[in-house]
Amino acid sequence: MEEAFAAYTAGHSDGSAGIRDGERANDPETGTDYRIGVVDGSVAAFQAELVAEVRRLLDSPEGV
Repeated sequence: MEEAFAAYTAGHSDGSAGIRDGERANDPETGTDYRIGVVDGSVAAFQAELVAEVRRLLDSPEGV
């Protein structure tokens, strides 16, 4: 269980950074956890960028 959590955490970190480790992703024991972490990290990074852009647009005087 600890290995799965470590793989997920590594995947989340990589996904947030926009990278992917093919070796970790293909590991027979923890590859699935890593890949899920990558997806979750990518979504978190996208959400952060989206929120930042919406805030920027709302704060701009012209709204554009």
